[in-house]
Amino acid sequence: METVEMNSVSLKRPCSEDDVDNADEIKRQKILEKSKAGNDSGQSIETATEQPVDMKSEIIPNEESEEQEEEELEDSDEDGDPESFADMMKHGLTESDVGITKFVSPHKGFSGILKERYSDFVVHEIGKDGRVSHLDDFSVPVDDEDPSEETFTVLSDEDKQRLEELQLFKNKETSVAIEVIEDTKEKRTIIHQAVKSLFPGLETKTEDRDGKKYIIAYHAAGKKALANPRKHSWPKSRGSYCHFVLYKENKDTMDAINVLSKFLRVKPNIFSYMGTKDKRAITVQEIAVLRITAQRLAHLNKCLMNFKLGNFSYKNHPLKLGELQGNHFTVVLRNITGTDDQIEQAMHSLREIGFINYYGMQRFGTTAVPTYQIGRAILQNNWNEVMDLILKPRPGAEKGYLVKCREEWAKTKDPAAALKKLPVKRCVEGQLLRGLLKYGMKNIISAFGIIPRNNRLMYIHSYQSYVWNNMVSKRIEEYGLRAVPGDLILKGATAVHIEEGDVDNYTIHDVVMPLPGFDVIYPKHKIGEAYKEMLVADNLDINNMRHKIRDYSLSGAYRKIIIRPQNVNWEVVAYDDPKIPLFTTDLDKLEGKPLPVLPTDGKFRALKMEFSLPPSTYATMAIREVLKMDTSIKNQTQLNTTWLR
Repeated sequence: METVEMNSVSLKRPCSEDDVDNADEIKRQKILEKSKAGNDSGQSIETATEQPVDMKSEIIPNEESEEQEEEELEDSDEDGDPESFADMMKHGLTESDVGITKFVSPHKGFSGILKERYSDFVVHEIGKDGRVSHLDDFSVPVDDEDPSEETFTVLSDEDKQRLEELQLFKNKETSVAIEVIEDTKEKRTIIHQAVKSLFPGLETKTEDRDGKKYIIAYHAAGKKALANPRKHSWPKSRGSYCHFVLYKENKDTMDAINVLSKFLRVKPNIFSYMGTKDKRAITVQEIAVLRITAQRLAHLNKCLMNFKLGNFSYKNHPLKLGELQGNHFTVVLRNITGTDDQIEQAMHSLREIGFINYYGMQRFGTTAVPTYQIGRAILQNNWNEVMDLILKPRPGAEKGYLVKCREEWAKTKDPAAALKKLPVKRCVEGQLLRGLLKYGMKNIISAFGIIPRNNRLMYIHSYQSYVWNNMVSKRIEEYGLRAVPGDLILKGATAVHIEEGDVDNYTIHDVVMPLPGFDVIYPKHKIGEAYKEMLVADNLDINNMRHKIRDYSLSGAYRKIIIRPQNVNWEVVAYDDPKIPLFTTDLDKLEGKPLPVLPTDGKFRALKMEFSLPPSTYATMAIREVLKMDTSIKNQTQLNTTWLR
């Protein structure tokens, strides 16, 4: 099998004004559209800009909060000169900057629009039992102990507001009194149930006041009651965890869980899941939540847009991160230019050979300071450099308030002054500044520790990924797509070297490469030395990957060089309207929407492709192999800029 170098190819990014809800973005696209007439550079790669979609799922009247305002700020675009956007993006990364340089197939690349609509990218989770998650049932398990439907409507909006403030300790009241209109025992029972089920941590009692009946709500056990779902009200015969399928559009998994927890008035940590899913996509995955009824979850379907919950069941266990076989992808590449032969060759290669298992561009950030550089500084124990890389001014496209915050920091080195320029305090910059304010400039390690652990580890994992990508490209450059003596393969969970006499027993699909760490071995050929040389150049010792701070000690891991997708299918379809969906989703099927009617000879052609991948592999890298495209934002915008000059 032959390996192929990646060539630079020109890019087109057509998108309609209807798909853009930002004036600056519209102007930017008009400029690009005007340039197309003069573009005769031959082969091109088209990829749609990831534009915001106007779906405010978490906004409900009279429930504005600081967190909500921060989310809106984070989602909004800053004012600026749209014509300078492409120039600003020149400072981002290209694939070659992070070691992504090789292909496995000799076929000629062709152009296509990736993610023109977020609904062109659908992900279904594959559980550890091999079952693909689908939303196909809205019914709620029958349970005699469930409250009646009236539980959800008996409280007025004003009652709910007062109860929420009491529940969250937002005022000095120690109780809330709710007058029972049309007093009956049944009515009082429903109000008791409503308060206890909708506002965990509150208890209720009935009191007579001036001849009228009142339900009095009060705290059961102080602030801990909110964090711990009610134990005494959950039937022993019912599993403690409600498992359900979450269908979401244009939201990442953590955002979705935060929204659900706000509506349910519970802490996000009572939810569990097997993996996080992309934002700009339609995704279907299993979620588990502790002691929240299916009935209560199903009620959210009436008040949330771009989320649907279904396939409810009760079980005695939560879900664990990583306990999945992978994900099944359905992807539409629109406005393709390849011939039928090119497409067949590309898809056959994807099915039979696969693609290089690179870490995708999203692993490394989109700004002029890649995440792997911060990870390298952490491993070097260079904390001033860590602080500087996160906070210093940087060229490139950033939100205006971040630019002002960085400028203030560069000018004053005053955490309090820089924080004042930052309305969104939950970002990494805000968290680090708060840490510096708390611990002082001489204790950067503790200040950095305020950032959530997963975010901190993301930086050093990014550095590992950067090394791995570069080493795999060198491995394929040196030895091609065959197993050679000195390569590593896994026997169970243990890595062993391929010996000269055994080399014919293995293929490239068996070969793994290590992410650097203290608990891995390295290939016994030139690439083993290349690992050592790369880390020496970064002032790191490959034989001492333990850090004095335990969290930052890298044990390492092994990753397959080539991934061969499973369940690969494809078809080419014709269409006229760029906005028409080209397949039906789970929700479409549940709502009885018919299949789209497509012309036999339309103006445009699209490639519909399906494939399954194991966890921690990047679908964009599979698509890159098919189209032969550079998936970096920098490459795309730079190529657009050349048309304007």
